Amino acid sequence: MGSSSPLVKPASASGQTTSSSTNSPQNRSWWARSWPLALSVALGAAGGTLTWLKHEPHSLDYAVCSANRTIYTVDSDLPNVQCIFVHDTLISDTGDLEDITLRWRDRWWSEIPLARVIHLPWPFNFLEPSPRVINIPPDSIVVPGLTDAHAHVLYYGFKMNLNLEDCTSVDDVLSHLKAYVIAHPDILGDPTRWIEGMGWDQNKWRGAQYPHANDFDREPLLRGRRISLARIDAHASWVSNRVLQLMAPLPEDIDGGVIIRDEHGKPTGIFVDNAMALIPSQPFNETRAMEDFTRATSDALAVGLTSVHDAFSAPEAIHFYKKLSETQQLPLRLYLMGGVNSDDYWGGQIPRLIQHGFGGRLTVRSVKLFADGALGSFGAALFEPYSDNPSTSGTMRLHPEALAKLVKEFSTDGWQVNIHCIGDRANHVVLDIYDDMLANASFSIDALRPRIEHAQILTPDDIKRIGKIPVIPSVQPTHATSDMWYAEDRASPTRVLPLGSDFPVAGINPLLGFYAAVSRLSVTGDSPHGPGGWYPSERLTRAETLKGMTLDAAYASFSEDILGSLSIGKKADFVVLDRDIMTVPIEDILSAKVTATVIDGEVVYGNL
Repeated sequence: MGSSSPLVKPASASGQTTSSSTNSPQNRSWWARSWPLALSVALGAAGGTLTWLKHEPHSLDYAVCSANRTIYTVDSDLPNVQCIFVHDTLISDTGDLEDITLRWRDRWWSEIPLARVIHLPWPFNFLEPSPRVINIPPDSIVVPGLTDAHAHVLYYGFKMNLNLEDCTSVDDVLSHLKAYVIAHPDILGDPTRWIEGMGWDQNKWRGAQYPHANDFDREPLLRGRRISLARIDAHASWVSNRVLQLMAPLPEDIDGGVIIRDEHGKPTGIFVDNAMALIPSQPFNETRAMEDFTRATSDALAVGLTSVHDAFSAPEAIHFYKKLSETQQLPLRLYLMGGVNSDDYWGGQIPRLIQHGFGGRLTVRSVKLFADGALGSFGAALFEPYSDNPSTSGTMRLHPEALAKLVKEFSTDGWQVNIHCIGDRANHVVLDIYDDMLANASFSIDALRPRIEHAQILTPDDIKRIGKIPVIPSVQPTHATSDMWYAEDRASPTRVLPLGSDFPVAGINPLLGFYAAVSRLSVTGDSPHGPGGWYPSERLTRAETLKGMTLDAAYASFSEDILGSLSIGKKADFVVLDRDIMTVPIEDILSAKVTATVIDGEVVYGNL
């Protein structure tokens, strides 16, 4: 991409640009042909050698420049610069190319012993080195490496194996499953093999009703097979009658979850939240995990993600990531939230790792707890019953007392606590817990940085309170635009604050979240409130949104000193986009493409 030639004129020995005609390329032509011999004589007379000429800049010494100064640093001191300079894995300088070049030359010459005692007069000064410069195209921009602050890496790869997101009916799901079985001879010939997928959403279907285990038996090729399909939000699963047989006998109730039953009390095959733990699961398999991981990270790098906060990593998954980090197989940065489904303290089951492995790309210093479920599966804990399902007001997955106990135990042990909260009741309970804990002087806010994951629906009073309590609301803008079509049918509009999405629940492209945050529109440009956006007063500015995907995400993972902005001394993680998402019309944001993703100064996707 672009040119690799310097953008500066030759400098004089004093470091100032010269305009002398005697130093013009035409008048220098003889010296350009003869300088090796002349310099050899000069240095020989001084008792020197030519060995210093073999000195070369580090292979990762280069400047990335924008003639239009469209390098967005997310650094309040220098929000836009012409160039950033990369040395090894770090950003070593920022600013105008002329100034960077002069500073680079000073450092370059200082590393050459002979240059400290020999001052080269004209015409030898034109030999002064210049850094390698990469000029991005005029319409392109550079931003810090983008972070997804709440995602599920292995779940993404799992979903892509059998993705049901685009299915518009039960029959559509059955067609997808039939095609999947036919395309996999090992499953076709062995009815004991599990068929697992993800992405169905009954809210997209006519009638918006949950499916039934009997539905699978309508397709002869699926009848009697072991089928388990996770809903799009991963807070409900739909299983076949064969799986129900394997699960029998089922308990009448499950604490923190729901077994959906028909009018006769018979399970329908839908299990919500904690009830999903009853479904038989296959043991963790590293070969399959590697396939899912490779798919997820390849797709992530292609859309400019350089860091991901994985929002529930079981102990076996953490062990898997740890091995990858120690064998240089982590292509991006991972901040893991350890996860174990237990009401008892489990901090001892996971390792504490800070910037571990190759490039310091793996960190484990936080845990994920669940207060409630999701809005789409009627599991979000609300103060009032769902408007379109008055039989429920959602579910608290942990009793408030048990949740408060866990929060205190993990915080005392030095873990950052991240709690999933969707409904207003769940958010209220968690804010009470954090409020009580943070009032205790023995807990350091900066050391703990507690987070609420999603913070989607809050009462007006709790919206005010979350601005006063030093708690980090980790939100995902695409939840607003994905749930807006039914959110007001499920909860009163006076208490809705929908701000979030997490892949694979939503798309992996961070520009989807950027667009949703600044527009409050669907990808087709509409909303329940029209083309002006759904509750447009909730829009973020583009600068706020970029900061939320970079520096704010870094702060939420204790890495603001090394990540999140294009500042001197920080990691050289950055992204080049083919258009300026900070200024183009809103409808053009989603057309932007990543042309290069860079981590630790090295291109991991595309080209510079």
